[in-house]
Amino acid sequence: MMKAVWRWFGPNDPVTLTQIRQAGATGLVTALHTYGAGEAWMAKDINATKTIVEEAGLTWDVCESIWMSDAIKLRGSAATAEITAWVETMRRLAAADVKTICDNFMPLLDWTRSDLDYAVARRGNALRFDMIDFAAYDVHILGREDAQSEYTEQLLIDADARHRAMSPADKATLERNIIAGLPGSATGFTRGHLAAGIAAFSTLSHDDLRANLASFLAVVVPEAKALGVSLAIHPDDPPMPLFGLPRCVSTAQDMQFLINCQPSPANGITFCTGSLGARADNDLPAMARTLGPHIHFAHLRNVSHEDDGSFYEAAVLEGSTDMIAVLKELMTATPKDLPFRPDHGHLLDFESAQKTNPGYSYLGRLKGLAELRGAIAALSSMHT
Repeated sequence: MMKAVWRWFGPNDPVTLTQIRQAGATGLVTALHTYGAGEAWMAKDINATKTIVEEAGLTWDVCESIWMSDAIKLRGSAATAEITAWVETMRRLAAADVKTICDNFMPLLDWTRSDLDYAVARRGNALRFDMIDFAAYDVHILGREDAQSEYTEQLLIDADARHRAMSPADKATLERNIIAGLPGSATGFTRGHLAAGIAAFSTLSHDDLRANLASFLAVVVPEAKALGVSLAIHPDDPPMPLFGLPRCVSTAQDMQFLINCQPSPANGITFCTGSLGARADNDLPAMARTLGPHIHFAHLRNVSHEDDGSFYEAAVLEGSTDMIAVLKELMTATPKDLPFRPDHGHLLDFESAQKTNPGYSYLGRLKGLAELRGAIAALSSMHT
């Protein structure tokens, strides 16, 4: 049976633990967000968080995530010390019986959207990645060298027209939305930081990034296996190169590579149907079936993708992914008690005036979780 869990951003999260229990989740996905990359989390702080969670009648099922800086992805001079701290944090989490860890290997940008408040007809407001807006930013606002060579002629024409139509306020909002995916961007990342980060990765190829991921896994997977920890890497979001930077966790082939480079029960995947579903050539039911034994955690959300690579967050049982088919495969192919969480819910009118994190409104996720729990219950009854 799958286990419903919920992302909680700690004591400052607008959604309370009581509200999470009332939504139908029995477990939590959280992390110690006050720590930075390269800082080993103190056992006392891990245990204090666990106590808060358990006193609310919940369990801490997944750590998402132990933050790593780009030094590890670049395999730079600071990588060894940061990986040592990362492993020590994993050890302390395991000692507290938090034994599923979701991480990612996305260069520079943790996730990317062009619109954090996109109106979906009669459905509320959603996150959106608009390829024309993104190209307009990349080519005309950021002014990245060689950017034009990476887009089709038609997309460049459309991006030029879109840029010309933007007001200064429109341009500022677009930049703010894109930079929102930079780790720590709330503390003051700028266009200059983005440009510098792009430059740092500019000579890295897809194979180079894969090799750096393999190097990281070679250190952490044996440690995880010894601790009984399940590592669950999150796919790229979106699953395509951005700003000329490589991505290496975007396709079924990428997933198979990372599994093969460290074959172990500890080395696995976060199956994010929204991230993977943003690529029309990803067959999600087939991926769930093939990768099932290696799936340790699931983010269940849906997107509607468009021909030019744009997409927006759809209702969980709508969009371009056949969620029922995915659930059938996950329920058959994955380990028992697979933790899953609703993700990137719509901002509904009732909650629109309240404080929310983009994509993490309470009611939107509650709606998604209710639909998923109903679908899972129906599918379960069909097999009894």
